[in-house]
Amino acid sequence: MIDRAKTCAFTGHRESKLPWRGNESDSRCAALKEKIYDAVEAVYASGIRHFICGMAIGCDTYFCEAVLALRSEHPEVTIEAAIPWEGQASRWTRAQQNRYYRLLAECDYQTLVQKHYSADCMMRRNRYMVDSSSIIIAVYNGKPGGTMSTILYAMRQGLQIIEIPVEK
Repeated sequence: MIDRAKTCAFTGHRESKLPWRGNESDSRCAALKEKIYDAVEAVYASGIRHFICGMAIGCDTYFCEAVLALRSEHPEVTIEAAIPWEGQASRWTRAQQNRYYRLLAECDYQTLVQKHYSADCMMRRNRYMVDSSSIIIAVYNGKPGGTMSTILYAMRQGLQIIEIPVEK
């Protein structure tokens, strides 16, 4: 059984909401990836050993890669993919799918929230992650959407929130 007190979830924007979109060679993207890694390392230093990622394109991918990098230095670290529905990557580009399935294969655990798509499957995935964690790292641009809803839910549940703002 995974200890909720030693678990950190992540929420953040998809690449379409980031100023650089999918251009990961943009210096702002590199800076964000570094901030995500630093936050992951900081919560590890505070006792976190298990991380949960929603596996969406964009910030979730950066988070997953940061945790995998941390795990290469600290093998006791585990990462769980919280998958909102079975076909999450079905409409992504081939490159996005390849990255997704490579990361998924490296995760220690996979939790499928539901088999088929529904309008609320992402929200259900986000609530599962919050309900399973004591800390949430959030990359947030201040605008309404799924990230904001997840942060508000985490606040109501009493989680510690580490917010990383998005550079414009």
